[in-house]
Amino acid sequence: MKDKEIVQIIIAIATLGIVYGFKDLINSNFQAFSIIIGFSAIVIGINILSKKIVASRLDADVEHEIWQVKRWGFHPGDNFKKSISAGVLIPLFITIVTLGSINFMGILTYETRALKRRAAKRFGPYSFTEMTDMHNSLVGSAGIIGCLLITFITYWIPGSLWSTIGKMATFYAFYNLIPLSKLDGSQIFFGSRVLWSVLAVITLIFLLYTMFLV
Repeated sequence: MKDKEIVQIIIAIATLGIVYGFKDLINSNFQAFSIIIGFSAIVIGINILSKKIVASRLDADVEHEIWQVKRWGFHPGDNFKKSISAGVLIPLFITIVTLGSINFMGILTYETRALKRRAAKRFGPYSFTEMTDMHNSLVGSAGIIGCLLITFITYWIPGSLWSTIGKMATFYAFYNLIPLSKLDGSQIFFGSRVLWSVLAVITLIFLLYTMFLV
C-alpha cells in the first residue's frame, strides 16, 4: 500500500467518523465520538481488505482515493479547473445541513489494475491480461459483502456498541452501492447489472432491518 493511499484512507476514516458521529461531536460527547472513529476504521478497513483480497486472487491490485469530481455539468467545457474532493465535501455538507440526520457515506473510490504476473499466468479462451468491467465489479462487490458480513456478525453479539458498528457498516454498504460518478456502485453496476441488483436487494434487506427492527 502506497503512502498516498494510506493518507487517503485516514482522511476517509476521519470523514466517516464525523459524518456518523456528528451529534456526539456537537454535544461534546468525545468518548462516544472516539468510539465512532474506531468503528469507522474497522468498517473502511474491512471494506478495503475485502477488495484487496479479491483483487489479489485476480492477479490485480486495487488502490483507493477520496472520491474526486471534476465535471459539474453536461456540456464538454463544464469542468472545474481542478478536481474537488467530493468524498469529503459532500458528506460533510449534507451532515451539517441536516444536523446529522442524513449520513451520506460516499467517500472513497477505487481503481483496479492488472499486475504483471497476470499476463504471464493467464492463458486459454477465458484469459484476459487486462482487467475487464466484470472483474472490476467483483472487486467492488467484495467491499460491499465485507460490510454486510460485519452487520451479520455483530447481530449475534449482545451490546449496543456492536449494534452501532453493524448499522454503520450497513449504511456504508448502501451509500456505496449508489451508481453515482465513480463510487463503488457505478463500477459494480456497469460491470454486472445482475450482480449489482442482487447486492442491492440484500443490502436493502439489511438496511430495513437495521432501521426498523434494531
